[in-house]
Amino acid sequence: MPDPAPLENGEHLTRAEFHRRFVGMPNLKRAELIEGIVIMGSPVSAAHANAHGILGGILFQYATNTSGVIYCDNATVRMDADNEVQPDGFLRLEPEVGGGSHLTEDGFYEGVPEFIAEVTVSSSSYDFHEKLNVYRRNGVREYLIWQPSVRRLEWLKHREGEYVPMPVRPDGLICSEVFPGLWIDAEALVAGNVRKVLTRLQKGFSSAAHGEFVRRIRRK
Repeated sequence: MPDPAPLENGEHLTRAEFHRRFVGMPNLKRAELIEGIVIMGSPVSAAHANAHGILGGILFQYATNTSGVIYCDNATVRMDADNEVQPDGFLRLEPEVGGGSHLTEDGFYEGVPEFIAEVTVSSSSYDFHEKLNVYRRNGVREYLIWQPSVRRLEWLKHREGEYVPMPVRPDGLICSEVFPGLWIDAEALVAGNVRKVLTRLQKGFSSAAHGEFVRRIRRK
């Protein structure tokens, strides 16, 4: 069988054909199929890389302090017939404890992670529009979008088929409803005060809600 043709930005493909050709390009690190259209990754700017590292560190710390929760960085997710996405980061639960995604035999994720995070610099229109609609339609329960260049952070929750903003507590924290104990100081994050972000995150791990969440997962 001849080698698959290389992917081209803007092509219209089925998910199966997209995946076959993506796998056949091992040097290509990022590509997505959004609503049946191939989206190729742009060169990664310093702003994106820095924000990605910070956000990944937050989610990694949460997962390592929360038994039963898995953090994934830049992993491919086959979400539906027209969408194969590669989020900057996501948190997921295994199916046996109520998670909506699973690991397939060929080593990729399929289904819907509970929490997805995207850092957006050059991909703002897709992250705020096309990808948002894909995640909303498929029922991603929480979607965080961080646009570091304009100090914008949106954390949305899925309610009755729509996304609505997560509430901000009087102390400035946004607290996940899907993953209790995932507390983020949005103002400190967009201001680059990582020390404060991590200090407040640690307090979430000692909260009663986080402890009960871990116990509930272990009982399943």
